[in-house]
Amino acid sequence: MKLLTHIPAFLRNKYVIALGVFACIMLFFDKNDIFTQASRNRQLKDLEESKNHYTESIAAEEAELERLKSNPATLEKYAREKYLMKRDNEDLFLIPEVTENGEGSHSIQ
Repeated sequence: MKLLTHIPAFLRNKYVIALGVFACIMLFFDKNDIFTQASRNRQLKDLEESKNHYTESIAAEEAELERLKSNPATLEKYAREKYLMKRDNEDLFLIPEVTENGEGSHSIQ
């Protein structure tokens, strides 16, 4: 019992002990502990960033689609650049462009 005399009286109170045990259980051993909550918050932030990215991407694609529907010249330009289409009386030459990392990409010239 000499050990208990070195502990302050307010820490020997049964309510303080119960509160401490409850706090430890809730913070570290519960299924929704502090580490799980931090992980879920990080995952939620990543998902919200992904949602914003895809929302912006969808808006850009819808604007491009609207331009393609309204302007035949834009449609022809898109078909030539993306799908390498050509007219019957034309020849198509592909010249690779060398980028900084040494990889070549094809472009229409």
